[in-house]
Formats: sequence, C-alpha cells, structure tokens
Amino acid sequence: MVTSTHPIPPEDSRSQQLDLTFGALSDPTRRSILARLASGPSTVGELAAPFAMSRPAISKHLRVLEQAGLVSTTRDGRVSRCSLDARPMRAAADWVAFYRVFWEQQLDALSRWFEEGEPSS
Repeated sequence: MVTSTHPIPPEDSRSQQLDLTFGALSDPTRRSILARLASGPSTVGELAAPFAMSRPAISKHLRVLEQAGLVSTTRDGRVSRCSLDARPMRAAADWVAFYRVFWEQQLDALSRWFEEGEPSS
C-alpha cells in the first residue's frame, strides 16, 4: 500500500497536461531553452544563438513548449520575447514524487527482508 502526502496521480483531463509537459521535457534542446529562460525572459534570437540549428527549428521547439504551457511569448514589433512558466512542471513533479514514495517503500521492504534474513520454513 502506498501512503503519501502527495495526491494520487491524475487520471482525468490533467493527464493530458502531464503528457504535454513530459513530452516537452523529453527533448534536450527544449530543456536547454527552459534552463535559459529560468534566468529571465529572452528573445527568440537569444534563445537560438547557442544552437546549431535553423531559426524555424528553434521556433518549432518553442511551439511545443508553448503548447505545454511552459513558455509564453509576447511580441513587441518584430521581436518575440519568451518567458518561462514553470507551473505545469509542479504537476509533473508531484506525479514523480508519488512514485518516488512508492519505490522508497518497496526498497525499504526489500532492505528489511535482507536484514531479517530469509524466513525459515
């Protein structure tokens, strides 16, 4: 039995948000973009600079992050400025934490089994 202070993983419409969040986080380029945005807003050009890829490729990554709700983009004339919105990662962290507690309990039980030895028949 799993006991946790974290909510049971969502199985409803929030599940779609988790899919989008984990999908967005699954790519190293997108994780790098999020790490950069954690320092503050950046223009698309600033975000694209460290990568050896085209501007349209960076824009595709930004669209995935926007669809997941992790990035918001505002336009000021010809300049697009992106900002991090980490709120969807909270639900993902809660989901992971639920299973972390589960696996810790399983490992604790295994440890107790080794410490107590195999029961005699």
